Amino acid sequence: MSSTWHILGAGSLGSLWACRLAQAGKAVRLVLRDPQRLQAYQRAGGLTLVHNGQAQRHAIPAETADASTPIHRLLVACKAYDAPKAVARLAPRLVHNAELILLQNGLGSQDDVANQVPHARCVFASSTEGAFREADWQVNFAGHGFNWLGDPANPVPPDWLDDLADAAIPHQWTPDILTRLWRKLALNCAINPLTVLHDCRNGGLAEHHCEVATLCAELAELLHCCGQPQAAEGLQQEVERVIHATAANYSSMYQDVLHGRRTEIHYLLGHACRVASRHGRPQAHLERLYRRLVEHLNARGLPSD
Repeated sequence: MSSTWHILGAGSLGSLWACRLAQAGKAVRLVLRDPQRLQAYQRAGGLTLVHNGQAQRHAIPAETADASTPIHRLLVACKAYDAPKAVARLAPRLVHNAELILLQNGLGSQDDVANQVPHARCVFASSTEGAFREADWQVNFAGHGFNWLGDPANPVPPDWLDDLADAAIPHQWTPDILTRLWRKLALNCAINPLTVLHDCRNGGLAEHHCEVATLCAELAELLHCCGQPQAAEGLQQEVERVIHATAANYSSMYQDVLHGRRTEIHYLLGHACRVASRHGRPQAHLERLYRRLVEHLNARGLPSD
């Protein structure tokens, strides 16, 4: 099997993984949207990683989705709402038993992607690493975090984890990846929508303690309904810890709305509400929060799906 890392999505995390893998001498190829993006990338001369104030450019080879070379391993680093269609476009290039690593926020898109490629293995990832882009084709490594990876359908770890170790990408293979993803979804649902609606940094939610506590109680009940009691343990304390630790930060959803970008509401709060409804246990405050957020996005001309 080819050891090349094809990377779909040259956003913050995709670029960060690409640069570190290339720095470690691994074979990496970017998969870009169209010929225009490919030309822009080639003019830039590669991806630039800024770490500890030092900038280093990596001339990583790139191609469009329409290239004909087979893909054995694909890191899917695009947004949750783009992932299923983007992977469907690449499906003809995926060899039998190709491996996909899914770096999407929230839940729901992973299953949508897996349905597009039944002949491939899909590994789910949950990342707390921080990176941001100040310019096109440049990524700033903002903070050290961690990456949990797992496959709900197959507990056997893949061989390419050695590549991550060589590239100093902190990671752990876990059979409980769904617990990690549900926990992260709950944290996002308790914090991100409220920062948008109250127009505040994360720390501003300390003034809305009762609202946060009510949401945490409903989210914990939902997690128990979904068979995820571990993800529910100490949820409110964890949410309050995150609010305090990231008090000066604006949430990712707040930044998306501020810059007029589509949010991942469908795979975060929307997913939580849909699952609650399927279990016959709709959560009143979560539902109300979801409706308020949809109205807020629609009023700004932003999609709410």
